[in-house]
This record gives sequence, C-alpha cells and structure tokens, in this order.
Amino acid sequence: MTHDLTRDVVPGLDSVLAVDIGGTKFAVGLVDAQGQVIVADRVATPPGGDASTLRKALDGLIDSVLARRPDANLVGVGVGCGGPMTWPEGAVSPLNIPGWRGFPLRARLAERFPGMPVRVHNDAICVAAAEHWQGAGQGSDNMLGMVVSTGVGGGLILGGRLIDGGTGNAGHIGHVVVDPDGPACRCGGRGCLEAISRGPGLAAWALEQGWAPGATGARPEGLYVEAAQANGRQLSADAAAGDPIALGALARAGRALGIGIASATHLCDLDVVTIGGGLSQAGPLLFEPLEEALRAHARLDFARRVRVVPAHLGQDAGLIGAAALILLPARYWTGPA
Repeated sequence: MTHDLTRDVVPGLDSVLAVDIGGTKFAVGLVDAQGQVIVADRVATPPGGDASTLRKALDGLIDSVLARRPDANLVGVGVGCGGPMTWPEGAVSPLNIPGWRGFPLRARLAERFPGMPVRVHNDAICVAAAEHWQGAGQGSDNMLGMVVSTGVGGGLILGGRLIDGGTGNAGHIGHVVVDPDGPACRCGGRGCLEAISRGPGLAAWALEQGWAPGATGARPEGLYVEAAQANGRQLSADAAAGDPIALGALARAGRALGIGIASATHLCDLDVVTIGGGLSQAGPLLFEPLEEALRAHARLDFARRVRVVPAHLGQDAGLIGAAALILLPARYWTGPA
C-alpha cells in the first residue's frame, strides 16, 4: 500500500525554520511546503562548548539564515537533535555534545519564537521522515530509515506513519544486538550494531588489526560532511584502493548491518530500508557484504522482498525531516501541537 503525501501537507505555509543538531555540526535552513531547502547554513559544533556557548552558536546561525531571507513567512520550527532526549518535551542530552545535559532546547526556541509550533525529535528519525517524504523511501508505507555515521540511528515508518513508541525512541536499531560476544557499546551493552558499525568504532577496530591509514596512497575525495568522520573516510578510501584490513573492516560493518536489518524486517514486515550517513558513501564495499548477510538471515518469504538502498537526500535530509514535523504532522508528529 502506498500513500500520496502531497495531499497531507499543511496548506498555505511559506517556510519552516529547520534545525539539525549533531556532534560535529549545527545546520539551520528554511524549507518550503514542497520540502525544498530555500537557504541553509552550517557551522562546526563548538568543541567542548558549555550550554551557553552552544546556545549562542545556534542563535547566531539562526540569525544568519533569517537575515538572508528577511521576507520569509515563518510558520514553525522543526528540530532534529542527537539523543537521548525527553520526548516530546525536547530536553536534550546528546551523547556527542557533553555541554548539553537536560538542556531545554524546545523551551528555549519556543521563547524565541512565541506563538509558533516548535517540535523536536531525534535526528535519525528526522532523516527517516525526510527519506520517506522526499527521498529513497517515497512510495513505501513501511520503511526503516538508517544513518550510519558517528553512531547508528534509525526511524521507523509503518502504515505510512512515523512510529514513536512509548518514549519517542522507536526505530533505535543501533542498539539491536547483532553479536552478544561483540565489543562494548557506549550504551553499556555489548555487541550492539552501533558498537560494530559506527565509523569511529570501525576505524578503531581496523587500527587494532594493523591498519596503516593512507599507506596505499589513497586520498579521500571529500564525500563526508562531518569532520569526525575523517578516519572513516580514510578507511573507505584505503578499502577502495585494495587495502585488505580496510576491506575487512567494511565487510565487518556490512555483515552486522545485514543481520540487524534482517531482524528488523522479520519484526516489522518492511518494504525498504534506506541507509545514509558518512559510511554509506563506501558504496558496494559496504552494501555487498550487507546484502549477503541480509539474504542469509532473511529467509521467510515475506522478508525476502525487502530492498536496501542508499539514501538520496544527503546533508539536507536532517533539515527536510525537521521541517516535516511541522509540514506533515498527520504523518510525522504525534506529540502536542
């Protein structure tokens, strides 16, 4: 079953202020009712910044974007932010931003933009919403959108609607256990998909195996947005140049992803899984071992139909998904208005 999302867009809107907050960058943009980014700007997340420094950086970025379109008819604020957070209240404690612990992000933005809806959700969930609305998941009512980068996150669409779960954390596939005897995870568990497949962890594993970054003479070509992905970028470049350890690292990540996706598909009867984030830029070196593991474990007839595809929207996905919280509340928002 498919659904025409265009008829659900809130009519008469000009633009949404969309915010995408991650451990390595802040992004702010204006997104129109058709899901097009009108203008956007990005800055590096202040390293080691305290709550005040981080807020000033975000406010300055918002000021910069609004100054570029002073005629914009702003109708709401949508935010994607790394977790964990309390949802839908929007008090955030991103693992990769230690200066914000219990920071009342939604409340602070609501003070700045009184009378407007301000909605905050997990950044990976916003990416999933974006890919469902405007990207690789269009036409599917049952999909999992994944981000494989400094962490592994996801958002779940079932029956054409975003599934939040009891605390807003449904779709958190990064903490599905794919190897009970695997490496320790930042969540306190062991063998989580994130512990194996996230870029920094993968690079660390390769170094333990004797990988010498850049020894092949390969140089990355700037495909990654986040500076923190430099090691993962070099790992992918070395794998493309034939380095056996780098190739083994990407195969390891792909196998873990395939196993996790097989489990999610059996549980949720998915049509499609989209994968974005820095590591997805490795292409077939990641997706081929992923497919092999997926097909080895997704053996029931209904699970075999699932497709795994690269995400389409790139660095704009977080902004488009954040805007979707405002523009398509019937599909992507179940919290208070």
